[in-house]
Amino acid sequence: MEIHNNIFIALVHYPIYNKKGDVVITSVTTLDIHDIARTARTYGIAKFYILTPLPAQKELVHRILNHWITGYGAEYNPTRREAFLNVAVAGSLAEITDDIKNITGKISKTITTDARKFPNSIDYNNLKVELTKSDIFLFLFGTGWGLERGIIDNADYRLAPIEGITDYNHLPVRGAIAIILDRLLGR
Repeated sequence: MEIHNNIFIALVHYPIYNKKGDVVITSVTTLDIHDIARTARTYGIAKFYILTPLPAQKELVHRILNHWITGYGAEYNPTRREAFLNVAVAGSLAEITDDIKNITGKISKTITTDARKFPNSIDYNNLKVELTKSDIFLFLFGTGWGLERGIIDNADYRLAPIEGITDYNHLPVRGAIAIILDRLLGR
């Protein structure tokens, strides 16, 4: 299996907008952890981070990881264990970028994703070319009603949104991640 040692992903739970436009912390969901870990493993992602500053949410993630990596789950379902080996929880974006720098020796370039269009967005074909370079890339996937604007404005790249065949554009984040990774890394 090809591992993309230069590609990292993060599911961001803070800072995130709610439907009223307030900056909030969203809740970690167990389905997201399971499904995104399996998608990340399928597409050879170097590491999948879950970003939440809340101690109780971090503890939930650690309990799930421990169950599947060293607990009964590891024996019960070895392929699930394999998917969880490259999953980590972090309290901030700085913690993630520091970890990536420790792993790779390089500063990562950030790529934000959103259901909305932003000026200077990069399309999938052009980003696919960028990903073949020797740079390190960190994809930031938002929860709730999207990443806080400062994160988007400070990103190195803003990926064009996924567009379906209708005006409805509210994909679950785990579905969007699977589509994006397949478009960029799939055969």
